[in-house]
Amino acid sequence: MPKDGSITRNRIMDEAQTLIIQQGYAATSIESIIANAEITKGSFFYHFKGKGDLALQLVKRFADVDKKLLADTLGRAEKLSQDPLQQLLIMMGLYEEMFEGFSEETPGCLFASYVYESNLMSDEIRAIIVDAVRSTTERIAAKLEEAKSIHPPRIAFDARSVADLFTTSFEGAFVMARTLPEKDTMLDQLRHYRTHLRLLFGVEDTM
Repeated sequence: MPKDGSITRNRIMDEAQTLIIQQGYAATSIESIIANAEITKGSFFYHFKGKGDLALQLVKRFADVDKKLLADTLGRAEKLSQDPLQQLLIMMGLYEEMFEGFSEETPGCLFASYVYESNLMSDEIRAIIVDAVRSTTERIAAKLEEAKSIHPPRIAFDARSVADLFTTSFEGAFVMARTLPEKDTMLDQLRHYRTHLRLLFGVEDTM
């Protein structure tokens, strides 16, 4: 076991993130986090200055994981095809694979949980969320512009707007999946985005 306490710190963050996504930031008390993580109050304050500090560290971690997931997934797609449009279609197929046969409760989005209670969040947290969303948009928009230069779209569209739809599809899918009983709701919404890309460019899918 690491002597730097990273296991305990990660357990605190994992339990806190689960609680915040399930019931919201305001409803998640330090006491409930301590109870779920099975630690002492002293241990909590050894790792975090308070609830605000924990919230900041959580959103930093979530943003890093989110960016890495996009980079890794798009990176895999880029190895499978040289064509930017096919790379986007493959990337969406890879995201869909992550949710195929998903048997556990559909996870939520920490960004959304924070945004719903933005009046309780610091400017630093808001800035991290904005940067993460814009980073995703810029990455997808750049790939869409590459695709447009090779494949003239059947329907004119703004690359940034369609890139934003990628994030919208994810966030909307999280809400739908946690609201409706159908287990494939998340998967269906991701498929719709891939179909949307195909229709814009009038191409067949490879996956």
